[in-house]
Amino acid sequence: MDMSRRGFLALAGAASAMGLAACRGDGKSDKPEDVKVNLGEYKKLEIDDSAWNYDETNDCYYQLGLPYCTDPAAGSYESLAIYVPGAYFKGEKSGDTYRCKIAPDARVGSFTPKTAPVVMPINSARLSAQGCPTAYSYDGLGTYLKKGLVYVYAGFRGRSGGYVSDSSEQYSGGAPWPVVDLKAAVRYLRYNGKSLPCDAKRIFVFGYGAGGGVSACLGALGDCGIFTPYLSKIGAAMHDADGKSISDRVFGSASWCPITSYDAADSGYEWMMGQFANDGARADGQWTKALSCDLATAYGKLVNELGLTGADDKALKLEPVQDGSYLSGTYYDYMLQTIEGSAEKFFSTTSFPYTYTPGHLVDPAFPGDPNINSDSAVEIDVMTGAVEDASGAGEKDAADGGAAAASGASSSQEGSAATDGDVTETADGSAAAKSGGAAGAGTSSAASGVTKVQSTVYNDAESYVSALNGDDRWITYSPSAGGVTITSMWDFVKHCRPAQKGVCAYDALDRSTTSNQLFGVDDESSLHFDETVATLLGDNADRYKDLKGWKDDLVSDWAQDIVKLDSLKTDMQSRVNAMNPLYALSGHYAGFGSCEVAPHWRINTGLFQSATALTADANLAAALGAYDGVKDVAFTPVWGRGFELAETSGDAQENFVSWVTDCCK
Repeated sequence: MDMSRRGFLALAGAASAMGLAACRGDGKSDKPEDVKVNLGEYKKLEIDDSAWNYDETNDCYYQLGLPYCTDPAAGSYESLAIYVPGAYFKGEKSGDTYRCKIAPDARVGSFTPKTAPVVMPINSARLSAQGCPTAYSYDGLGTYLKKGLVYVYAGFRGRSGGYVSDSSEQYSGGAPWPVVDLKAAVRYLRYNGKSLPCDAKRIFVFGYGAGGGVSACLGALGDCGIFTPYLSKIGAAMHDADGKSISDRVFGSASWCPITSYDAADSGYEWMMGQFANDGARADGQWTKALSCDLATAYGKLVNELGLTGADDKALKLEPVQDGSYLSGTYYDYMLQTIEGSAEKFFSTTSFPYTYTPGHLVDPAFPGDPNINSDSAVEIDVMTGAVEDASGAGEKDAADGGAAAASGASSSQEGSAATDGDVTETADGSAAAKSGGAAGAGTSSAASGVTKVQSTVYNDAESYVSALNGDDRWITYSPSAGGVTITSMWDFVKHCRPAQKGVCAYDALDRSTTSNQLFGVDDESSLHFDETVATLLGDNADRYKDLKGWKDDLVSDWAQDIVKLDSLKTDMQSRVNAMNPLYALSGHYAGFGSCEVAPHWRINTGLFQSATALTADANLAAALGAYDGVKDVAFTPVWGRGFELAETSGDAQENFVSWVTDCCK
């Protein structure tokens, strides 16, 4: 198993008192030495080569509803569909289906049946359960199949449990089941690798939002021991028909605006954005203002324990300034340079006059299941991340009510009023709404998961920078040098990424977020999970109670929830670890160095979205960049884009396919 030498040395220093054996913990690999096994144990998972369907018009073979484990808890979710370029098979019609044999000399794009990679979408920004397709449509699949990729749409259980169809039997959901189910799907593909026209070692996963976080976990936590009892519970293939152990390591992970690392999600949000706000829950005199500051401080201390390094191998650390806030040091510089670098890329790739078009991400965004249509899709406000559930019940996990207006990101689709000046402004004329990425960045069509809305036009870079600055001069751009200077992270946050979630952005005080649901346990469908918050409440209750809004039962609420066990008797901290890619990548965690990490990574994030903090994305990129065995990390914070399939140019899905192709060269 690969690990960073730098990180290993940092870990060795921190753990010398307890010995390196402690690093293994529950993160030990679940890929054991080959032992005597029942060779027929997973025979029912063998794919039927006579059951292929064929779309002659589009030259596509496919099978739907293939169970990927022997003892599924919810069969409609724990099954998958496979879509194969027609050239890869020699099909012989047999009744209503086709018996297929691999055509070894075929070639589609850059690939042959022996080299074709597999791509698996995680098609849910909020980690709703993803059902296996029960009907076929070729719409959208050509982007992948025409380039020679095999497309696998695997169902999985989502952030909460449910009931088996036509039954009163309840199945478990929430962490870590989405990752578990998709690991089982990966193992299924490898179990059937000889029957499929692909290289089963080259499996790529991709997703956005919370689904992007799952993609990151699949990429970092290959063969992680936390998942072993869960995989065994559902009958995932642990060995092939010859008795050789099967790995669930993937070859590449791509994500857009991933939501992950829940142990530091609340504290990272306060450090990045919350501590700079002074209204609402963060107004002076509110107890939650004090908690916000304490969470930001806790994050500063955590960063200093993560062992992160920059591109120059220099340790990324935070230092307190005169008031005790952790707003200085190499980590702060790294974050500010990341923001400035994103702005510089925007100016270097953008031609003026420039038209900015905001959008609404449609969830789900990727093809493969025709049962998901515009009537069932959910639009997510690009700038704030605010969402409405499909029933219209008004769930808004990613932002408080009115967040779009507070941030200056207009979600109105009314036409904009033209002016005679340099800028055609949106209806509210706000700076955040006027900020933008390169034309077409993730906004090209509904097929890419984005609906176009009103536009803003800038005649030149000067008018654009002026619109960003407003009454403050916080950003400057030098056309001759191509450089951007931002005065401080506070100024950037104030103008472009203000906090829209409340304090405890993910582990809400009232357990109301989808993240609370993710860590619920069966009938207790929504639980607190953040140990940092629990510790701060317990340590500071006497101070908090003298401030506005304090409730005495908050301490016991957190204390009781974080000791809950799930149906497999797994504790909350282990479940949180299972949703954290840094668990395998940072010496701060027991799983460091014990997992099989994907060699190829692509992480894109909208720099102006307030649904998450930039910290998790930047930390993941830094940790991967220092990890031995990781071949490449394409980390792209996209200037001006929000919570979406953020790209600097072009179509998100086409860019992803090009990246996959490059990774396989």
